[in-house]
Amino acid sequence: MKSIKTLYEGRVQGVGFRWTVKHHAREFDVAGTVKNLPDGRVELIAQGDPDEVSGFLEAIRRSDLAGHISLESHEVGTPVSHLRGFQIIA
Repeated sequence: MKSIKTLYEGRVQGVGFRWTVKHHAREFDVAGTVKNLPDGRVELIAQGDPDEVSGFLEAIRRSDLAGHISLESHEVGTPVSHLRGFQIIA
């Protein structure tokens, strides 16, 4: 099980970024959350099989919004136990 936390910045709020992420999450066996942060970034937490998580992140990188984003990603030490499915957090 791999758990990652990715912070996206750039033009990521107000452009459907969270919905795009959720759409791509349906294509992979991942659980997690995506939410807007007060500082204008978007936080993504995802976990699952390492290949599924990597594929999910690559799909986001190749999305229509890719030109608007930069990111910082790091692996979370332990899986987040409360994650079930994939949710947008308001």
